[in-house]
Amino acid sequence: MGSDDDLPTVVARMWGREPASRRGPRPGLTLRRITDAAIAIADAEGLAGVRMSSVAARLDVSTMSLYGYVTSKDDLLTAMVDAAAPDPPEPGTLAWRDYLTRWTRAHRDFLAAHPWLLEVSPLTPPVGPRTLRWLDRALTVLGGAGLGGAEAVNIASTLSAYAVSAATLQTAMSGTVDEAGPEGPAGYTALLARLVDPGGYPGLAAAIESGAFGAAPDWVEDADFTFGLTLLLDGIEALIARRRRSAGPGARRRP
Repeated sequence: MGSDDDLPTVVARMWGREPASRRGPRPGLTLRRITDAAIAIADAEGLAGVRMSSVAARLDVSTMSLYGYVTSKDDLLTAMVDAAAPDPPEPGTLAWRDYLTRWTRAHRDFLAAHPWLLEVSPLTPPVGPRTLRWLDRALTVLGGAGLGGAEAVNIASTLSAYAVSAATLQTAMSGTVDEAGPEGPAGYTALLARLVDPGGYPGLAAAIESGAFGAAPDWVEDADFTFGLTLLLDGIEALIARRRRSAGPGARRRP
C-alpha cells in the first residue's frame, strides 16, 4: 500500500488525508465549500454552467485558488458526485431483500433530485467516502446473504445501473425531453402511436395498442419501478438459493 502522498489531490482531500501545511495559515477555502458552490450551480444551470471560473466567481475568489483543491474540472466533478450523495440507509435488522429495495429506491431518489448526476455519476467510479459507503452497505448485506466477491460487486453494480435508468426515465418524463420531444408520458405515447406501424414494429405496436406505456403519469412512478426491481431481486434470490443448494445440507445458513 502506498503512502497518502501518492493519492490524487482531490481523493486525499475527500478523505481528509491531505498533507498538513508546513508553513503559513491554513487556506480559507475548503473542498466542501467548493463542491457546495459547484453543486448549487449544477442544480440551477446543469453541468454546462459548472466551470472553474464560475465556481470561483460564486465563492468570490480567484480561479487559480481552486487548483490547490481540485486540479481539473474532472477532479471537481469527482468531488461533486461524492458530496451530492447522502449517507446510504443503514441495514439494521432488515432482511437482505428489504434492504436492497430501500437502497435502490434511495439511490434513484437522490439521483433524480440532482439530474446532472445522471450525466457524470455512471462515468465516475466511486472513490469518495460517501459513494464507497453506498457500495459497502450493499456488499455487506449481500455477504450476509451468502454472496460475496465478484458476484456481490456485479449485483451492486446492476442495482446501481437500475437506479440510474429509473432516475433518468423519471427525469425525462417529468417534462419535455428536448426542444423537439414530447411532453410527459402521454405525449410520448401519442408520439409513438404516430411513428410506429404494426408491419415494422409488431411487438411495440401491440404494446402501444394495449396501453402498456400508459397515458397516466404513474407510468414512470412507483409501480413500474417496483416491478423492475422485483425482477432483479427475484434473480438475486434464485442465485442465493442455488448457492445454498450447492453448499450442501451441512453448510451453515446465513441470515
